[in-house]
Amino acid sequence: MATGGRRRGRAFILIALILILLLVLAWAVVRFFAPQQLPAAPGESSVPPTPVEEMTSIVISVQPVSRGLEFNETNVTTIPYPKKDLVEGAFITDIQEVLGKRAKFDIEARTPITMTMLVDPTMKNSPAAFQIPPGQVAITIPVSKLSSVAYGLEPGDHVNVIVSLLLVDIDPGFQSKLPNNTGVVVAPGPSGEGGPTTISASVSKTDSLSGRTELDPTLGQPIYVIPSEPQRPRLVSQTLIQDAIVLRLGDFTTSDQQAQATAQQQPTPVPAGGQAQQPTEPAKPDTVTLIVSPQDAVTLNYLMLAGGRLNLVMRSAGDSQRIATEPVTLQFILDQYNIPNPAKLPYGLEPRLDQFPTTIPAFPSTGSTFSATPQ
Repeated sequence: MATGGRRRGRAFILIALILILLLVLAWAVVRFFAPQQLPAAPGESSVPPTPVEEMTSIVISVQPVSRGLEFNETNVTTIPYPKKDLVEGAFITDIQEVLGKRAKFDIEARTPITMTMLVDPTMKNSPAAFQIPPGQVAITIPVSKLSSVAYGLEPGDHVNVIVSLLLVDIDPGFQSKLPNNTGVVVAPGPSGEGGPTTISASVSKTDSLSGRTELDPTLGQPIYVIPSEPQRPRLVSQTLIQDAIVLRLGDFTTSDQQAQATAQQQPTPVPAGGQAQQPTEPAKPDTVTLIVSPQDAVTLNYLMLAGGRLNLVMRSAGDSQRIATEPVTLQFILDQYNIPNPAKLPYGLEPRLDQFPTTIPAFPSTGSTFSATPQ
């Protein structure tokens, strides 16, 4: 028993010595191998200093710049910009590359300037030319209230152009509208008793139109049918151009005209005891200038000379998709919308209706002289 107790005592002593040795070793490692930190001076923080970020500069606009306006020290400046965030070629870092150039389009204030916004000052273009993308052209078409979305278009809107045409049948040789007029051919020879004798045949024109021969089902005899009126044109409508851009409504104005318009818009002083003049309503535009492809411009020019009717429809903002449409004719409307051709009935409406009335009378009519009592 005594021997076992001495063994346990020696084991405890050995474990204690090992623990003491490990503590001494840990203290030595911390003391001699850990980085030395100097005590902070009075009033100074012990937080390590923040590394300084390398900066560069970019050119921005300090005020709105209108298209065609020259850049100078009053409308552009430089601001610091983190160099690590600068994408090569994204922004202009040297203001000398901007000064003396002109704005390609309207630029808002505090906008970073890029090379795509600059135009060489030696280019003698009108301000509107800066808004036309390369490879496209501007063309002006006539519009009215109904063909310009009730004058709701603004520059920058995207529109589709719908064309409507009236088609007729023509004689391929004469290039004239069918049916042809008829004439009477007089063969050469004596013209009658005691009349002169003609050497050549002659043709006399008549007022009747060329018709066709049909077999009358009742009489069983051929009859000659003549049209009761000239040929009726056939109407067709189709989407002509998609996603055109509105450049201008109405006429373009020069710098002098813009200054005069601005002066006229300023309110005039009201004389004592007088009445203020009512502002005049601006004239509605009768033309719209569109940005289209060169081929579409040639097509629009042809249709304007040919008398085609053009109608503009406004697109949703940000919508650039192109949707194929079907040409619309009378047959298309009847088939697509399930409109039947009315049958010929043995009864009809009274009074007779030959065309749509320009106004719809109130119902019931207050001025009717109709009487239900038999006379």
